[in-house]
Amino acid sequence: MDDPVTPRPATEDKQPPTLVTSAEIARLAGVTRAAVSNWRRRYEDFPAAAAGSAASPLFAWPAVQEWLRRRDRHQDVSLEVQAWQALRAAYGDATVAAVAAAARHLAPAGAPGTATVQEGERLPSAAQVLLDRFAGESDPNAALRALTDRMADSARRTGSDQVTSPLLVRAVSHFAPRLQPGRTVFDPACGIGALLLAVEPERRLVRLGQDSDTDAVDIVLARAALAGLGDLRIAHGDSLRADGYPGLAADLVLCDPPVAAGDWGRDELLLDHRWEFGTPSRAEGELAWLQHSYAHTAPGGQVLMVLPASVAYRKAGRRIRAELVRRGIVRQVVALPGGVAAGHSLPVHLWSLQRPKEGEPRPAAVRLIDLTENAPDGSLRPTDAQTVDISLVDLLDDVVDLTPAVHLPTVRHELANEYEEARSELADALAGLHSRLPELRRGDGADLWDGATVTVSDLARAGLVELHEGEARVLGDQIDPEYLDGFLRAGPNVRRSTSQSGSYRLDVKGARIPQRELTVQRRYGTAFRALLDMEREATRLAKAAQRLAEIAREGLGTGDLEPGA
Repeated sequence: MDDPVTPRPATEDKQPPTLVTSAEIARLAGVTRAAVSNWRRRYEDFPAAAAGSAASPLFAWPAVQEWLRRRDRHQDVSLEVQAWQALRAAYGDATVAAVAAAARHLAPAGAPGTATVQEGERLPSAAQVLLDRFAGESDPNAALRALTDRMADSARRTGSDQVTSPLLVRAVSHFAPRLQPGRTVFDPACGIGALLLAVEPERRLVRLGQDSDTDAVDIVLARAALAGLGDLRIAHGDSLRADGYPGLAADLVLCDPPVAAGDWGRDELLLDHRWEFGTPSRAEGELAWLQHSYAHTAPGGQVLMVLPASVAYRKAGRRIRAELVRRGIVRQVVALPGGVAAGHSLPVHLWSLQRPKEGEPRPAAVRLIDLTENAPDGSLRPTDAQTVDISLVDLLDDVVDLTPAVHLPTVRHELANEYEEARSELADALAGLHSRLPELRRGDGADLWDGATVTVSDLARAGLVELHEGEARVLGDQIDPEYLDGFLRAGPNVRRSTSQSGSYRLDVKGARIPQRELTVQRRYGTAFRALLDMEREATRLAKAAQRLAEIAREGLGTGDLEPGA
């Protein structure tokens, strides 16, 4: 976003009112141009144009200010959204650079290990003002977390692999070993610190990282400083070409390597000592990152690597895979559910390696886990049917394929019976959806938000609601819980929490709800509850339809089912 708009004075005598365009009103009010156009069409009391033309009207800013004050339209967009839009306006699609600039601004001056955070290009003054207001409304740590979450969401929707997705962070955290305080965690491609900061954040661990992106380094340093994580150090540079921690032996190494990078430096690093299991080919950069991570592991320490599924079977990596298996280094491979990685629905694997302690016997098998049928945000605890232990001897064939699904026993399904069960389930879901359609009638057209409203923060101060982890919980019996929950996710509250780029995070404290009697609240609450029930049934219906289609395709393909006459 440009620097704050300075409304320009008209050129008439007797100090005429300052005149502004629709675009300038939008910037000054912190809303979109479309919102201003909607105000002009919808509200008869919106100030008429004071000058200009029909195509480009000019408005008296004092009159607009008074209108905004009366209708409290400054609250139409949350400070979080305004700050995010200001950053996007200044930096465009370079969201990492945008959040890095915000991180430098929000980081405490002189905080240990954050010297770089205080340097760099200054933010436009409009963005600085909005960031300061946003941080003052919550706190700098929460503000930076919120902006980082929006950046991650933006990366997910654009298919970028620059930021590790929250679902992938959740999976890695689930399978990471529990460490004692004082142990060392290392991420050689830490990015914005998603993995490095997520693993056991409550424990006093020594966290070390490295990344070649200066902006990413600034973000993780600021995040750590604001969160009070003192035992953290981040080196800048390419870990493979310029190792920032020679001789480091960590207790846990986490890595989601930059798979999009084509040249990982093979020609320069051909004789490097880290290629203990073989020199990776130019196409196997992931195996270079894997061996680099293993080289920084202490005896008994572990490596958790996020890798594309193809690394488990590609011909070019067979020899390295064979050495990892033969020496008992690779202990487990988990095929994660499709959709946990940003930007695509393809499954990725999580490899677990362990450096043996001196005298430790070599394990006899590798555990393979297939979670690909699970929902991306579903359970990460494998069932017995999803787990198999394969002996090293059986894995060391001509392919050395570590894909879990290849080694799991094939279960013969009675597809004809399953198809009938799925049809019955789908019919039940259809009936359930129909029975839960809420009864709604045409309203009188009056805008509920034009009447008296109250903010959730005011309700909290009055002791009527409790705020906990971004949610509002009703206390007492003066507010209907479904009424509150429904309006928090309706109308202006959704719009004010949604940026122009589409990222959404509910701003609970700043949200408003219409003030209504308890009997009216309960009527609306019943309708909102019916909508939730309907949405749940619609989700069940979609899953039932998908299951039916999958069974039908498999049955038609195998001959267990055939078309009717």
